[in-house]
Amino acid sequence: MITVKELRKSFGDNEVLRGINYRIEKGQKIVIVGPSGSGKSTFLRCLNLLETPTGGQIWIDGQEITDPKTDINRIRRKMGMVFQHFNLFNNLTIMNNITLAPVKLGIMSREEAKEKALQLLGRVNLVDKADAYPAQLSGGQKQRIAIVRSLAMNPEVMLFDEPTSALDPEMVGEVLEVMKELAESGMTMICVTHEMAFAREAASKVIFMDEGVIMEENTPQAFFDSPQCERLRDFLSKVL
Repeated sequence: MITVKELRKSFGDNEVLRGINYRIEKGQKIVIVGPSGSGKSTFLRCLNLLETPTGGQIWIDGQEITDPKTDINRIRRKMGMVFQHFNLFNNLTIMNNITLAPVKLGIMSREEAKEKALQLLGRVNLVDKADAYPAQLSGGQKQRIAIVRSLAMNPEVMLFDEPTSALDPEMVGEVLEVMKELAESGMTMICVTHEMAFAREAASKVIFMDEGVIMEENTPQAFFDSPQCERLRDFLSKVL
């Protein structure tokens, strides 16, 4: 579903991604872990061109999105993105936050979008917050709404960029629960996270990135129980 070839990204003289090659199949749950500054979030943001790669190619569903002729906005409709800091519109109700994009882009009528929003709010137990504003919600509730807002576009892939790192510890669980349910439903997911228990439980593959390269990749069991490279062993000894 997603093919990445020789992906490079530099910010000035700082080379953050150094020639990444990777393939993601439909329905896979890829969890990316690694130390801060290893290029994890930059890699994720390149997948929908929120960051423009310095070199290399990315294909999504057979279409090369790094080709300047590609309509990236059309591709982005297939990709939901959930950020660390929610990025909700503070002046809109929760219902309007969720229905804005599908209606504006002509994907659904207002009624259809509203019906879909209520159904999704039911999935995350927040139907009672439809008329509330973001400022009235806890961090965990905001992040669950951010996930719902992405799902309202019927994406084929969901990208999560450290979705729990801005949350209080007791709110992390409620967001991870929604993500686990999403994983079980067969959604293709790519998630940058520090939550090792989530990686162990929900991932098809876990990737370890450091210094702009993929150093190791394996099934969760092999990744955590028998890491191959010294750098990963060192990393796991500090975070587990």
